[in-house]
Amino acid sequence: MTAPASLPALLLDWYDRHHRRLPWRSAPGETADPYHVWLSEIMLQQTTVAAVGPYFTRFLDRWPSVTALAGAPIEDVLAEWAGLGYYARARNLHKCAIVVRDEHGGRFPGTEDGLRDLPGIGPYTAAAIAAIAFDIPATPVDGNFERVMARMHAVETPLPDAKPELKALAATLTPGHRPGDYAQAVMDLGATICTPRKPKCLTCPWSAPCAGRIAGIAEELPKKKKKAPKPTRKGIAFWITNGRGEILLRRRPPRGLLGGMVEIPSSEWREEEQPLNRALAEAPVRTEWVKLPGLVRHTFTHFHLELEVYRGRATGSKPADCFWHPVEKIGDAGLPSVMAKIAKNALRHT
Repeated sequence: MTAPASLPALLLDWYDRHHRRLPWRSAPGETADPYHVWLSEIMLQQTTVAAVGPYFTRFLDRWPSVTALAGAPIEDVLAEWAGLGYYARARNLHKCAIVVRDEHGGRFPGTEDGLRDLPGIGPYTAAAIAAIAFDIPATPVDGNFERVMARMHAVETPLPDAKPELKALAATLTPGHRPGDYAQAVMDLGATICTPRKPKCLTCPWSAPCAGRIAGIAEELPKKKKKAPKPTRKGIAFWITNGRGEILLRRRPPRGLLGGMVEIPSSEWREEEQPLNRALAEAPVRTEWVKLPGLVRHTFTHFHLELEVYRGRATGSKPADCFWHPVEKIGDAGLPSVMAKIAKNALRHT
C-alpha cells in the first residue's frame, strides 16, 4: 500500500506530464492570475469545460482585468453571459468585481476567509482561488474530487450524505507543496482518468492503493440517492412584430429565474393546465394570434419547460416595460438559451 504522504507526489508527477491545457490555467509550477482563476471558476459552476472556453476568452478580451469588469454595465455582462445559464452568477460576478475594485484596491484577498466574504464566492470557489492563485493549502472539493475520493477510500455512503466525509478525506491529502497544482491534478484525474463511467484504472497514478478498485466497486462509486422526477411547466411565448421588421422584447426583473435577462414575452409558466384564452390574456399587447408549429422545450435545474409559440402583430404603442429590437439582429439581443430556442422556432415558421 502506498503511504498517504507519497500520494500527492505521485499525482503531481502525473499532472506535470498529463495536465489539461486550458485557457485560464498557468503551466505547472507557475503562479496563476487570481482574476483568471476566479472568472473561470464562476463560469465552470454547473457548466462544462468545453462550453466555458469561448466565454472565458471573450470576457477576457473585453474586460482584461477585474477593474475593467467592474466598470462594465451589468446589461453588457448579462449579454455576454447569455447561454451559460444561472444568471444570478453573472450578477454576482459583476457585484464581486465592484467590491474587489472599491474595497480591495483591485486585488483579490489572499485568504480563504477573505475570498469567502466576496459576493458569489462560496467555500468551494474560495478554496479553489486560494489554492490555485495564492498557493494556500486549501481543498476545493468539486464533483471530480468527490468521485476520486469515494473510489480511493471505497466510501459507499451515497451523495449528498457523503459530502462531509469525502471533504475530510480530501483535506488529509492536500499537500503544503504546490497545493494549487495538486487541486487541479485531482480535477484532471477525475475528468480524464477516474471518469464517471468506465474509469481507466490501468493508467491511473493512484491505481495501486485505490480501495474501490481493489474491492471491485470503483465504477459504482460514488453512490447517489435517487432524485425525485422534475415537474413540467407550460406556457405560451409571444412572438410580436411590427411593420418595421422589429420584435418586441422586455427585460426580466433583476431577481429570480433569468433575472435581469432580455426575454421574449410569455405567459406565466405553470404546472397546471391553463385555458388558452387566459394564457393569451397575459400577452403584453392585444392582437390576432396565430399558433406556430412546434413546441419549445428547455430544462432548468428544478423543472422542465414546454412553450407553445404564438405570432402576433403590434399596431399600437408598446408597453412601458418592453422595447423593439431588429429581427435580423435577434442574435445580438443577449437572449438566454430558452429564449434563443423560441426565436429559432419562430423564425423557422415565419
